Amino acid sequence: MPTLQELLAQKAEIEKQIIETQRAERAEAIAKVKALMAEYGLTLADLSARAPAAPKAAKTAAGRKAPVKYRNPATGDTWSGRGLQPKWLRAELAAGRQLSDFAV
Repeated sequence: MPTLQELLAQKAEIEKQIIETQRAERAEAIAKVKALMAEYGLTLADLSARAPAAPKAAKTAAGRKAPVKYRNPATGDTWSGRGLQPKWLRAELAAGRQLSDFAV
């Protein structure tokens, strides 16, 4: 069984190899990128340019408020139909009313 000192020495050697391998792979990647840039005539400005914006129709609805689908006529409270049902609607449904009674 190896001693603690031997294991620590092995660990240090492995960490040194890891660092050297990372440097070599990074240098190789940089060389590949430079070769591709030269092949296609790209500059650093081309790489930092923003991607073209997506067409308006392709954008998601995230961040937009959903339209109201249900309204409580007594209080004016509303619900879009997304997420959990609000308390007022659950209470009304439990009392025997239909969801369609509150449709806008």
